Amino acid sequence: MRADHQTLNQPIISKVMFKNASFIHVGLTKGDLTDVIFENCNLSNARLTEGVVNRVVFKDCKLVGLDFSGAFLGNVSFEKCELNLSNFTDAKLKQVRFDQSSIRSANFYDCKLNKVAFESCDLDDVDFKQTLLKGIDISTCRFNQLNVSIDHLAGCVVSSEQAIEFSKLLGLKVRD
Repeated sequence: MRADHQTLNQPIISKVMFKNASFIHVGLTKGDLTDVIFENCNLSNARLTEGVVNRVVFKDCKLVGLDFSGAFLGNVSFEKCELNLSNFTDAKLKQVRFDQSSIRSANFYDCKLNKVAFESCDLDDVDFKQTLLKGIDISTCRFNQLNVSIDHLAGCVVSSEQAIEFSKLLGLKVRD
């Protein structure tokens, strides 16, 4: 199935599975996606801004540049997905799981994160500025650089190696 470059305002998509489908540059502004499964789909540069994404699974999907800004995501799973350059600015994420996904250079600016899990993800150059990271576990994730607000970092769970890197943000010098 191909639906590239289509635009729908306030669509309601419910109880459906898409497999090997292409939705490149699709606009679904203020849409409602509930009980949907996307498997091996391409939603690169799609716009799901200000929508509701509830009980949705993205598995083995290409989601490069996907725009979730201002959206609500609840009970959503991203499994082995490519989310590089995706935009979650001002989004609210509740019970969302990112598992073995590449999320490089994505934007989570000013997000509300509640029971969000990052497992074995590539978070290099992700922007978490103005996003409270209390209770968020990134200890199994990889990154060379992470953009965070120091005053929003308290309570974030990191590995010992990551803790050394974060100490540099505070101006600490670590000796062995």
